[in-house]
Amino acid sequence: MAQAYGEDGRNGAWRGAPRGGRWIPVVISLVVQTVIALILLSGAWRPVELAAVAAAMLGSLTLLWLGRHPGPALVGIAVLTLPVIVLTTLPVAVALPLAFAVVAATALGARGWVWGTVGGALLLGVVLGFAIAPSPRDLVRPLVVLLVLSVLVGIGEAVRNRRERFAEYRVEAARRRQGEAERERVRIARELHDVLAHSLSSINVQAGVGLHLIDEQPEKAAEALANIKQTSKAALEEVRGVLGFLRGAVDEPEADQRMPQPQLARLPALLDSFAAIGLPVTVTGTPPEGLPQLAELTVYRVVQEALTNVSRHSTAESATVDFADDGASCTVTILDDGQAPPDRALVEGRGLLGMRERAALVGGTLEAGWRPGGGFRVSLRLPRAAEAA
Repeated sequence: MAQAYGEDGRNGAWRGAPRGGRWIPVVISLVVQTVIALILLSGAWRPVELAAVAAAMLGSLTLLWLGRHPGPALVGIAVLTLPVIVLTTLPVAVALPLAFAVVAATALGARGWVWGTVGGALLLGVVLGFAIAPSPRDLVRPLVVLLVLSVLVGIGEAVRNRRERFAEYRVEAARRRQGEAERERVRIARELHDVLAHSLSSINVQAGVGLHLIDEQPEKAAEALANIKQTSKAALEEVRGVLGFLRGAVDEPEADQRMPQPQLARLPALLDSFAAIGLPVTVTGTPPEGLPQLAELTVYRVVQEALTNVSRHSTAESATVDFADDGASCTVTILDDGQAPPDRALVEGRGLLGMRERAALVGGTLEAGWRPGGGFRVSLRLPRAAEAA
């Protein structure tokens, strides 16, 4: 995760850094330079030495610009402190601002500026060293400075790598949280769709029946209204469960238990609700036993959604739910006796998409399409091994 810099070496990511933290290296450097100045003033001193310390102090103040302009600030500090190190015999501590600047600029990713400064230091050390050094031993100090600068660059690189790894970790953690939130939204949307699609379809049909019979057969209309009341009550309970889960366990400790998770034991009541709106359903075979809770929920929701689609979009007068279990896998197939469209085109809406997603979540597969003899077929297959996993 490389940092981006303009031609002025500006790092915008650090503009909002806490101001108090910027003053720490400045204060440390100024304290060190002040101590050196006091030591000089207490003994024999030369004006050039005090001027050198003053330059180092100015370099300390320049550290304040490292956060916004690490490259130019580094060059400015190097110009102020490198001649002091190379040309005087002052303690190496006067170079403390440069040490802070090299580490910080490297950590901020201003590599070009850092290596340019190191190269300039090398050139300055060699040129001035040979120009004024009376003996080769006087070149030791510039070479030591270069060695120290190289070590500081290494420290800065280590800090930068650690910062980048931490930033990547934060991005990855945020991506994971976003992915988990998105999966949860899809799951909740799927639950709401399955609950509301069936319930509202049933209510719509029974409301139409009630309106049609209210004058001639009021008792039948009353029965339809009673069915509407029962269906809407059950739907409200399931929707409340979804909303309670959305609010979370902090606000509602019972939210997880209220999440709607109907099991196969409720299948007869589901089939009766379709019979009440004019779609009788025949069951063949035996519903599978010993399924995990999520697998049972998948079977229930697939049957519910498939029959809802039959009642809403088909001309079918009846439907069949067939269960089969060979030990290695269990299969549930929903068939209807409706008529296929002339082009036999299959339009996959949210219902079919949701059923496929549910099947995939438990390691199963779902097939859907028009039957050769007419009618629609939905088949869910759940491998027993996947269920156990």
